[in-house]
Amino acid sequence: MAATTTKKIFMTFLLVTTTALLASCSAKVYKVGDADGWTTKDDVYYSWAEGKEFHVGDSLVFEYDRSLNDVTQVSGALEYQFCDSSSPKAVYNTGHDVVTLTEPGFYYFISSNHVQCSLGQRLDVLVVHDPSRPVPPPPPSKILPFGKTYKVGGDAKGWSVPEESEFYNKWSDEKQFLVGDNLVFEYNEEVNDVLEISGDLEFKYCDPTSPAAVYKTGHDRITLTKPGVHYFISSKTGHCEAGLKLRVVVGPTPNVLPKLSPLDRLTKHSDQLLKLMLLSFPIWF
Repeated sequence: MAATTTKKIFMTFLLVTTTALLASCSAKVYKVGDADGWTTKDDVYYSWAEGKEFHVGDSLVFEYDRSLNDVTQVSGALEYQFCDSSSPKAVYNTGHDVVTLTEPGFYYFISSNHVQCSLGQRLDVLVVHDPSRPVPPPPPSKILPFGKTYKVGGDAKGWSVPEESEFYNKWSDEKQFLVGDNLVFEYNEEVNDVLEISGDLEFKYCDPTSPAAVYKTGHDRITLTKPGVHYFISSKTGHCEAGLKLRVVVGPTPNVLPKLSPLDRLTKHSDQLLKLMLLSFPIWF
C-alpha cells in the first residue's frame, strides 16, 4: 500500500514538473526596452511593445538604477494615463525585476516618479492565452471561511440611485468586511447593472471602460475573496455620478491559511524551481 502511494506521488510530481518545464521552455523572457532598459524616454516603450504578442507565462525583465528609479504596477488605465502611483498593485525596486505574466488581461507599469512617468517611462501590455502551450497547473486552492452576507444598501434600498450621493459610502463605512464575506446586489436589471472596477481613479471619475467584472442579473452575489479595496459602480448614464457606487475595504480573516494538498505542494515546489531556473538561465527575445 505504501509503495503504491509513493509511486502515485512520484508520477504526479513527474507530470506536474514535465508540464511546468514544457510551459517554461515555450515561454518568452522580454527585457523591457532592450538595450535602453527601463529609463526616461519619450514613447520608447509604446514602440517597444508594439508588434509583440505577450502570452500567459511570459516574463518581463526591468533593468535600471535602483537608486534613481523603480517599477510600479498600477491597477487601471486611468492610473496609467495620469501617472498616479498612490495606490499601486505592486512595487519593484531591485534594479533587476522579473515580472511573470500569470493571467490574461492588461498590465500597467509606471515609474513612481511623476515627472519621469509623464515623460514616457510607462508601459502597458496586453496578455493573452497561447493555445499551443500546455495549461499551467492551477494555483493552490484556498478554503474560504463562511462569511457574512450583506445586502448592499440594506433591505429597503438595494442597489439604486440614492437620494443622498454619499449613501453607499456611509453604508460601507459602518461595516467591517472580511475575506469570505458576500455582497448581494439587488436591482432592476432592465435599468441597472453592477461593474467591478480595478482602480481608485476609475471609481472617482465613474469610468466603466475597463471593468474587472460585469454583473447584470438583478440579484448578484459576489464573494470577497481577497483583502484590499474593492470598487463597484453602475455603468448607466448619470447613475454613478449621482452616487450609485460602492467602495469596500476587505480585511484578511484571522488564522485562516491555505490548505495545500500533496499535489498543490508539488506544484508550489515546481514553480519555485522554475523561477530559480528563469533567473539563472535567462533567454532574451
